[in-house]
Amino acid sequence: MSTSSASASRRTGRRSPLASAALLLIGLLATGGVYAAVTSATSADAASETQVAKLTADGEKLFAANCASCHGLQAQGTEDAPTLIGVGAASVDFQVGTGRMPMAAQGPQAEKKPVQFTDEQIAALAAWVASLGPGPSIPEAQYLEGDDLATGAELFRINCAMCHNVAGAGGALTEGKFAPALAGVEAKHIYEAMITGPQNMPVFNDANISPEDKANIISYLKYVEESGSPGGLDLGNLGPVSEGLFVWIFALGAIVAITIWLTAKSN
Repeated sequence: MSTSSASASRRTGRRSPLASAALLLIGLLATGGVYAAVTSATSADAASETQVAKLTADGEKLFAANCASCHGLQAQGTEDAPTLIGVGAASVDFQVGTGRMPMAAQGPQAEKKPVQFTDEQIAALAAWVASLGPGPSIPEAQYLEGDDLATGAELFRINCAMCHNVAGAGGALTEGKFAPALAGVEAKHIYEAMITGPQNMPVFNDANISPEDKANIISYLKYVEESGSPGGLDLGNLGPVSEGLFVWIFALGAIVAITIWLTAKSN
């Protein structure tokens, strides 16, 4: 009797009550899962937007209190300072994060000094300036360390050494300006300098030097900084001029002094 009923159910296309309940349960679980995922994503996006809005608002207040006197209330620029619209978060992070801004006094260029803001305040200032117009963003960690030192050294010699010296020791420029030494500079600030071009430095966008090669340049500079001078005193890493001057003054001077001493003693 049961066999014939099952056969009859199959012939008529009827489902078992348990199968219908299982399908209903699967549908409810799938619907609930999709709803929960969409709700979580929406809540996360809303929370992120709220945090960005608060950070931007805090940055606007900090800017008005510390920067607007030179750059203008809306960062439009004045006779004393350029506009910041479109410079991006990377420029703010570099200038403020290295203490160059706010400037202590007008001069040929902004010099590095102790940082006056916390990391949170710098992030807020960068967020507000970034909201004014598109510009270079703060680099991601993956672009702050490369694995090809040889390529980094070659690119640095071609593009940077004429100002910063082949060892990154810095050098003098015209009109009282200078290329700063690169020892002790944070990796992200080196990257930000390449993409924003502070002071007299040119901008190296991704079409000039790829992000990966920028990372290789940073790794080369860190290698030079950590390796020291294998030949002894580095004499400022200023090259053969300083080394020749050292030999001329001290070595030849010592020879002359010894000659005079021996002549005086013999007399």
